[in-house]
Order: sequence, then structure tokens, then C-alpha cells
Amino acid sequence: MSSAEPMETTERNLHALCDEVAALRDYLEKEGQARLSDWGLETAAPGARNLACCLALRGRDLSELQLRLAAYGLSSLGRSEADVLGALDALLATLRRLCGEESDYPARAGEDALAAACNEIFGGCEDRTRIMATLPSEAADDPGLVSALIDAGMDCARINCAHDDAATWARMAGHVRNAAERLGRPCRVLMDIAGPKLRLQEVRGPEKCRLFPGDRLRLVPQLGKRGKGMAATLNFPQVVAQLQPGAEISFDDGKASGRILSSDGEGAQVEITASRAKGLRLKPGKGVNLPAVDLDLSPLTEKDLADLDAVARLADLVGFSFVQRVEDIALLDRELTAHRGDAPRQGLMLKIETPLALRNLPRLMVEAAARRPAAVMIARGDLAVEVGFARLSEMQEEILWLCEAAHMPVIWATQCSTNMCTRESPAALRRPTPPWRSAPIA
Repeated sequence: MSSAEPMETTERNLHALCDEVAALRDYLEKEGQARLSDWGLETAAPGARNLACCLALRGRDLSELQLRLAAYGLSSLGRSEADVLGALDALLATLRRLCGEESDYPARAGEDALAAACNEIFGGCEDRTRIMATLPSEAADDPGLVSALIDAGMDCARINCAHDDAATWARMAGHVRNAAERLGRPCRVLMDIAGPKLRLQEVRGPEKCRLFPGDRLRLVPQLGKRGKGMAATLNFPQVVAQLQPGAEISFDDGKASGRILSSDGEGAQVEITASRAKGLRLKPGKGVNLPAVDLDLSPLTEKDLADLDAVARLADLVGFSFVQRVEDIALLDRELTAHRGDAPRQGLMLKIETPLALRNLPRLMVEAAARRPAAVMIARGDLAVEVGFARLSEMQEEILWLCEAAHMPVIWATQCSTNMCTRESPAALRRPTPPWRSAPIA
């Protein structure tokens, strides 16, 4: 037979909880301001301020406090990302009323701020969820295809600048504008600059050579006229010198993987440790990923700089592939401004595809939002390979709550589910977590 808690004990516990939650709120406000100062933002937009407070909250172990709150049926702050201080103020109002004090509940603005940011990026719409579709090359010469996509619900048309050319992109964008006006449905044009995507450039070896576990492949800056065994070059030959023994390497979105056995001034020896059953056919253009290597590459290639003339002229939104550092955003901003002149700034979509981008994500979001309307895209094939398929779902959740805290729209690409069941190497499960992350709040 259970006994009820004495009234005096209940009152004492509620007062103690009220004092502890009030102290937590004061700490988060001060710690949030300190983070903003570290970011060089003495004054900041509400989204940046809320993100700073959310990171401070995530850095605290609240498990004991949560248990005590739950014992009285009170919020454990598990869904506080959109408005951290507002959630604490609401909890404090409840505690104060339980303690016999008068207290008003605050207005919660986080959800409204996120909806407003989404409308700014993608245009006004009653639905909170929007649909973005990547246009195929055929869309340049088939206005009916574009019209059908918009009629089916496409809110944003993505043009991948890794393919086709400026003239083709102009026809695509024109078809989108014409169809959207005719159908009376807003549809933004997103143009993705290609970025420094690492790929195989040339391949030497047996005809239709395939990679199987145990095979050896030599990566070299330049293929010689003679040589034995399989060898290949990269589209960024300077990367070969950055490879160190023990580093992991992946080919074609994880269809084959291996590790660097040795490296010298003339190349790097790779041993294949895993591949699909029929092996991976090695040919130029296949993607290459180096999950544990922070590559020293410019975020804008010569092709990107040339493409920006068309991007600045045609796009509503600019997709920044392989963005990793705060300085990358400043560089792109300068280049776009040089092409746009006095025209309104385009929206910027940060494509999170590498471990370094994950580690820097809070700073990247704050920097982008301070310059122009901004959004985040998560979970392309590159991100899955870089962080490991076994951790992909976890990392997506982390990015989602960061974006909610920053009041920033997020695009969840459908490729996030591709290869979710692929066998993962144990090494991928041991990769370090981002420094902004601690145990999730229950």
C-alpha cells in the first residue's frame, strides 16, 4: 500500500524545483550570451540566440532534474528546442503557481519564427512541408515536364550545376517561371554549385576492372605511360599528398571501401577491405570519400566561379555544396555580391556533407543567417558515406534539432534512406561525435 507524500514535503520540493529551474534559466541566458560573444555576435537574431541557449542546455546533465520534474507531472524540457528560454519560463510559471504565487505564461514564438523563415526561403504556403525536386537534363527542352512537376506539388526546382551548362540551366529556370505563373503556384529555383567533389579522373588496369576485398589500388598524382596493377588519379591531384597510412577511403557512395596502406611522394597504396558481391567497376567519374580526412581544398572550384555568373542571374536560392568552414560562407557571399550588384540577396542553402561541416554546423548556420535567408540540407549520399551508414539516422536527428533551435528551414533529402541497411565497418562506429553534441534530452 503506497502512502502519499506529506503536504509540507511536497511544498518544500516544489519550491526547491522552482529555485533550481530559475537558476538553470539564468545560467543558460548567461552561457548563451557567452557563446554569442565567442561567435563574434554581441547582438544576434532570435534564432542565433536561441541556438546558443539550446547548445548550453544540451551541455548540461539534466537527468536528475528531469526525474524530479516528471514525478510531479511537469515538463522535462524534452521538446524545448524551438524556444529554450520560453520553455523554461512556462515551466517556471507552472511551478510558481503550484507554490501559491501568481505568474503569467509567456508567449511562445519559436514555431512562428520557423514558419516565417520557411516562407522567406520557399515562398508563402499554408503547408509547413514543401517539396523540392531535382530537374533532369530533359527538363530544359520539355516545358510540359516542368509544368507537370509543379502541378503535382513541386515547391522548389533544383538545378544541379554539376551537370549541363549555363544555357541549359537558363531554359530550365525559364520553364519553371512560366509554369509557376501560369498555374498560380509559387516555385523557387535552387541552383546547386558543384563544389570540390572528389572523383576518379583516370583509371589504369585490366579492362572493366573491378574492386574486390584484398585488391590493391594505387592513387597517384599523374598516370605514367607504364606500370603494373590498378592505378588511378583524382580530379584534385593535390589530395594524394594529404593521404596518410590508416585513413579510410570509400568509392562510389560506399559500394567499395578500403584503407591507405602506405603513402609517399609518388602516391598512396590502397587496400580494398569491403565491396558489394559483384565488386565495384572502377571507372572515371566515380565518387571518392575520405571520411576522416579534412581536405585542404577551396570550397569554390574554377568551374564554380565560372558558374556563379549564371547562378547569380537565374537562381532564387544557392546550394553551397561541401561547405565546411565559416570562411567558406564569407567567400561565397563576396563572389555572389560581385555578380549580383544591388539586386536583393539570394537565399543560401548549406549542404552538410562532411564531418568537418557537422562539427562546425552551429557556426555555419549563424554566419549564413546573419548574411541572407538561409536553410540547411541534410543526408545526401556523401554525408552517409562520410559519417557511416550506421550513424546516419542519429546524425540526421542531431541536425534537425539544431535547425529547429536556430529557426532555420531544413531540407531532408530522400537519398537519406539509400543504403541504410548497408553493412558498416566497425571503424565507422568509432568516429568522434561533434563537439556541440552531448546526451540528448529525454
